[in-house]
Amino acid sequence: MNKHQVEGRVDEAKGKVKEVAGRVVGNENLKAEGLTDQVKGKAQSGYGDAKEGAKDRAKKAIDKL
Repeated sequence: MNKHQVEGRVDEAKGKVKEVAGRVVGNENLKAEGLTDQVKGKAQSGYGDAKEGAKDRAKKAIDKL
């Protein structure tokens, strides 16, 4: 697991908390901020997943040599 995966998943979790808090207190700005954080987190963790996958594929290719 790399830092992008970790940071992305943390942002997703923080975003979910903000979204729910916004819904509970009726604050549309907080809810929207939470949704934005979730999208940002998904993108960042997706990048980290792709990076990790590429690293794994490169390692397997090198091991075959």
